[in-house]
Amino acid sequence: MLFLAAVELLHRYFLTGAIRPRLGGAVSKLWTATEDDPRTFGQPVGEKATYREYLGNYRLTIEMKCDGLDAEQLGRRSVPPSTLSLLGLVRHLAQMENHWFQRVLQGGTAAPCLYKREDGPDWDFGGAVPDPSVVKDVFAAWKAEIAKADEWLDALEEADLGREVPADGGSHATRDVLVHVIEEYARHAGHADLLRECIDGRTGL
Repeated sequence: MLFLAAVELLHRYFLTGAIRPRLGGAVSKLWTATEDDPRTFGQPVGEKATYREYLGNYRLTIEMKCDGLDAEQLGRRSVPPSTLSLLGLVRHLAQMENHWFQRVLQGGTAAPCLYKREDGPDWDFGGAVPDPSVVKDVFAAWKAEIAKADEWLDALEEADLGREVPADGGSHATRDVLVHVIEEYARHAGHADLLRECIDGRTGL
């Protein structure tokens, strides 16, 4: 069910033009010039390679939406009454990467959950204060989680995508978890579009 829900969300995201289908050419035409766009638009061979290209592109999209903003802008909750901010999204995505890649897929539950605390269930967003030192730490943590996840993905065999892992009181195939991570990024890339437009008016895919 998780896999099917993720595929449906990604399909809707394509239909609304947030990211054009793979056969259409470059990933982005509007946010930056094609020759300056760091996102890839190749022809990945295999299931794992396809997941990795989509995941990598969504990670880069979030980074691009944050580029050029100062601490106040990154921490600005620009779509009230929502507490969402770009800095909060990055904290949330770092937490999400840590949860799924480290805790679920690798079973590493000894370390405390990232950006969570007992008295603040939404601390990933609530703790996103517009302070330069906080911004520096948040982006470093996010990049560190990405690096750890990529190291694990490098070693993952294609045949292991069907391996079941315990999650949410049941079990899910590894591929199901990976598609869910992509789903999370797809949803929050849409949030980032709105947040960035409200900050400085800049739009683009």
